Amino acid sequence: MDGLRFATGTLSVFPVRVERVDRQVAGQAMTIAPVIGLVLGAVAGLPLLLPVHPLLGAALAVGLLALLTRGLHLDGLADLADGLGSGKPADQALGIMKKSDIGPFGVMTLLLVLLVQVAALAGTATGYAALVTACVAGRLALTWACRPGVPAARPDGLGAAVAGSVRPSAPWLVTLAALLAFAGLGLSMHAGTWDGGPRTWASAVAGWLTGADERAPEPGESYGGLANFLDSVQESDPGWERGWMSAGEVVVADGTVGCGLGLPAFLTLPLALLIGLLAALALLRRARRRLGGITGDVLGALVETATAATLVAYAVMG
Repeated sequence: MDGLRFATGTLSVFPVRVERVDRQVAGQAMTIAPVIGLVLGAVAGLPLLLPVHPLLGAALAVGLLALLTRGLHLDGLADLADGLGSGKPADQALGIMKKSDIGPFGVMTLLLVLLVQVAALAGTATGYAALVTACVAGRLALTWACRPGVPAARPDGLGAAVAGSVRPSAPWLVTLAALLAFAGLGLSMHAGTWDGGPRTWASAVAGWLTGADERAPEPGESYGGLANFLDSVQESDPGWERGWMSAGEVVVADGTVGCGLGLPAFLTLPLALLIGLLAALALLRRARRRLGGITGDVLGALVETATAATLVAYAVMG
C-alpha cells in the first residue's frame, strides 16, 4: 500500500497520504506505475464516449489526462527538449532543465506532441482502448527507466529517489503481463465476430466502451458503442432522431472505417504498446548519453513520448 500511495501521489492528481518514502517504496511504486496508467486512461478516455465529433472528443481526453497528471509529464517533456536542444554539456543542460521558464525547443516539442496525440487518437476506430493502452505504455516506460543500471543525473530530486529502485526482473514481468492483458482485451473486443457466436459478458462490456460493433457502417456514417445503444432506442421509438457522430471512429464517404491497416485488436493493442515502449527507451538512451542518467523531467518526457508513439502506432495499424 505504501508503494501504491507513492505511485498515485506522484503520477496523478488523486489525493493520497504518503506516509513512507524510501528505496523499497520507490521501487514498488515504479513497478506498479502501469496500474496507475490504466486508471488514468480509463478516466481520461470518458470524453471519447460523448456524442461529439471525434476530434473534439480526442482533445478533451488529452486535456483531461493532462489535468489528471497535473501537467507534470508535459512539463518534463518541455524541459528535456530545452536541455537536449541547447547542445550544452550535461551540467549546463541540467541547469537549463531546472529553470522554471520554457524555451523555444520546449514550446515546439510540446505543441507537436500534443497535436500528434490528439490527431492520432481522433483517427482511431476504438479511441478508448487506444488511450488506455497508451497510458499504460507511458507508465511502463517508468518501470524500465528505474531498473538497475540506469543512474540518476543529479544527486537529488525524483530521479535520484527512484533510479535503480526496481528489481531487475520486474520490467520484463510487468511488460509480459501488460502485453498478455491487452492481447486478451483485443480478443474480447472481437469475441463472437469470427464465428457468429454470441458475445461474452466481458467482450460486450469492452465493445460498449471501445465502440466495437458487428454491423458495418453505411457510407458517411460514424458510430460506436454508445451509438449502438441509441440505435436500440431509435428502433423502439421511430421518432427518435440521432444527428451526431460518436467519438473515436472515423468513417469516410465510401464507407471505409478508419485509415489504418485494419489489423485485429488482439495484435494492434499489444504491438502499439510495445512500439510506444521502444520509443521511450530510445529517448532514455539519448538522455543517458547526454545527461548521464535520469531526472524527474526525463521520466515525464518518457511518459509523454511512449503515450504519443503508442497512439500513432495504434492509428497506423488499427
